[in-house]
Amino acid sequence: MTTRFTKDHEWVRLEGDVAFIGITQYATEQLGDVISVELPDVGKSFKKGDEIAVVDSVKTAAEVYAPVSGEVIEVNDGIEDAPQIVNDEPLAGGWFVKLKIADKGELDGLMDEAAYAKHIS
Repeated sequence: MTTRFTKDHEWVRLEGDVAFIGITQYATEQLGDVISVELPDVGKSFKKGDEIAVVDSVKTAAEVYAPVSGEVIEVNDGIEDAPQIVNDEPLAGGWFVKLKIADKGELDGLMDEAAYAKHIS
């Protein structure tokens, strides 16, 4: 299990060929309370850097970008019904989508946990 991070505060965790994607604790702290999440349709494909979701919070709306390319195989319906999960468990139950990853090599350009911690400090 490998977790990587983007400069835009998304995370991606690879489990086999499936990439779980969400936003970081730092992002949730900057957004404040999440009030809704707009998720993509299952079956839709994205390229790295494409807008994949939108988060509305008490402070602002923010786009979430795909950290890797792939096809959406599942969305987290639970966060549409209870968006506070994104604030409560951003790296666990607050995941947004599962992608069937197109190119594992795209993970090489992302930060590991130590590099991301330095990025936000």
